[in-house]
Amino acid sequence: MKKVVKIQGLDCANCAKFLEGEINKIQGVENAKIEFVKQKLEFESDNIDKSIEDIISLTRKVEPDVKILYKIDKNTSKFSKQLFFNILMLVLGVAIGCCALFISLPIWAFWILFVASALCLGYKTYYKAITQLFRGVVNENMLLTISVVGASIIGEYMEGLMVIALYSIGKIFEGLAVDNSRKSIAKLVELQPEYAVVLRNDQEVKCNPSEVNVGEILFIKPGEKVALDGVIIEGSSSINTQSLTGESVPITLKEGDEILSGSIVIDGILKVKVSKVYNESTVSKIMNLIENASANKSKTETTISKLTKWYTLGVVIVALAVWGIVWAVTKNFDLALYRGLIFLVVSCPCAFAISVPLSYFSGLGNASKNGVLIKGSNYLDLLTKLNVVAFDKTGTLTTGEFVIEKIVVKDEKRSEQEILYLAGLGEQYSLHPLAKSIVKACGELKDVDFVSEKAGEGVEFNYNNKKYFVGSRNKELKNTTVEVYENNKVIGEIYLKDCIKNTSKQTCEGLKVLGLSTILLSGDKEESVKLTANEIGIDKSYAKLLPQDKYEYLKRLKQEKKIIGYVGDGINDAPSLMLADIGISMGINGSPASIEASDVVLVDDNPIKVVKAIKISKFTKTIVWQNIILSALVKLVFLVLGAVGVTGMLWAVFADVGVTLLAILNSMRALKYNPNKQKCHKKQCNL
Repeated sequence: MKKVVKIQGLDCANCAKFLEGEINKIQGVENAKIEFVKQKLEFESDNIDKSIEDIISLTRKVEPDVKILYKIDKNTSKFSKQLFFNILMLVLGVAIGCCALFISLPIWAFWILFVASALCLGYKTYYKAITQLFRGVVNENMLLTISVVGASIIGEYMEGLMVIALYSIGKIFEGLAVDNSRKSIAKLVELQPEYAVVLRNDQEVKCNPSEVNVGEILFIKPGEKVALDGVIIEGSSSINTQSLTGESVPITLKEGDEILSGSIVIDGILKVKVSKVYNESTVSKIMNLIENASANKSKTETTISKLTKWYTLGVVIVALAVWGIVWAVTKNFDLALYRGLIFLVVSCPCAFAISVPLSYFSGLGNASKNGVLIKGSNYLDLLTKLNVVAFDKTGTLTTGEFVIEKIVVKDEKRSEQEILYLAGLGEQYSLHPLAKSIVKACGELKDVDFVSEKAGEGVEFNYNNKKYFVGSRNKELKNTTVEVYENNKVIGEIYLKDCIKNTSKQTCEGLKVLGLSTILLSGDKEESVKLTANEIGIDKSYAKLLPQDKYEYLKRLKQEKKIIGYVGDGINDAPSLMLADIGISMGINGSPASIEASDVVLVDDNPIKVVKAIKISKFTKTIVWQNIILSALVKLVFLVLGAVGVTGMLWAVFADVGVTLLAILNSMRALKYNPNKQKCHKKQCNL
């Protein structure tokens, strides 16, 4: 059985990794995984209660400040209390240290105050270093402990206290920065409604959204969130969909329009007929995708995670080598030890361990904020490498809703309105997509006799003692043309067209600016496909393709070493979505199979979000590499300066803590980045 619990008080990514490893060693616990940014522990066990007790017991031993919250806990002040206590101990430690260092005292009194100061400033660090050492782990806690003890041995008392004081200050700021990022990301998932108001027996009943059935009527007042997907049956209102789509401008919805869960009603009262149960609703899909997004980690993130496991042990070995070399050259034990300690302090891996996953998580959060759900940082990485984007046509670049383009009358005794009405009389009994558009254009229709639908052709019926056929018999016509026959004689033709989405052309332009080529793969007839491709600016187009034909075409592209993104919405697109390096599906009208097969989901079916997703991914990857290069460069410079004696231990602490804070703050830029205002390197693109 799988269990997910909250984990509170973890302010160190390396500590999270260590704790995760120890939890996995507990008998009966399997596949334990800690999400550092989300503060979430997930594990599997046949005896959940026993496993939680063992996890809590272990956590108290190795991470005493960390709490496992397996019950509902509404106390939001724990972080503030912990922060207050940390600051109090820091102030107390500094005060005691000043007394020890700047007041003339007997040697025994000095040592009592010195040890008391060192304990106040870093007792947690020392405790973690010792407990983790007994478990075979050497990490930054051990590096700092060795540095403080070593500085004391060689008589550098002030530097020893300053090292642990500055480290503690840095950890406080680091905790604040990480907590701020967690809060910012948490705001992205606040769209989940807490309740639904349902009309039952003419009474307003407040209940959990999961308890509402399809067909029930929701009653939604201004300021309330829409709990489930449905169709408005009464009322109209401006709707805020920013949390779903990232668009700040409200849209107006009225009777007959579909409305998505997670939207906020602004200025009207609505009655909505539920069309999907909660688990299948838009907001539930978004929540599930966000929750599982960090399960698939990028190669960069995975590599950093693996390296930090052995990094600290390697640092200790190199520090010993520095100490040995300096001692051999200078014959000065204290100087050699001091420079070895500087190496230890500078080499703490915090900047790498925190900033890289935080950057990716911020990028994923930003994409969610803009209506793009990316199922993992590995896919965020792959988006930066795309050089070809292939599109399905219907429902992807077009709306999938057909409108009447023209009506051709073949019988001069008839009018266009009569031809349309006769077509509607038969099409009201058909499930074909074209039929729905014709019926919608007709208004109120009468019932007819002897209705018979012929699969793949159309509908036959009797009306006013005459026999009519509505459908397609002339195979030379477009597959979006409906013929009307009276007593086996064609009397009219209705031409329909699939409306192109108003952002499809903008999408293709944006992809070209980013240096990507575009392809249209469709099952429609060649004339229709070429017309659509020319209108929106697609580079290449291919028509009359079955699902297996699309699959084979993408397979050939992959053999040419192309990195391909495929955008589709139907169940027939699922094979292509899975084959492509990045599969991108539609979130509203997309089939469950296509959403499941895809790596990226566009919440509001807007293709321009493909461009936004790529921009966010490129910016996030830039942030990741900025953090890696900045951290590595600063540490390398101070390692060299410390080894040759130019800088002391205090500068080493500033280098470690400072670069960590800078990397965290830089990571936050991935969350705040606005893809709509970004200027591309070739020319300005206002996408």
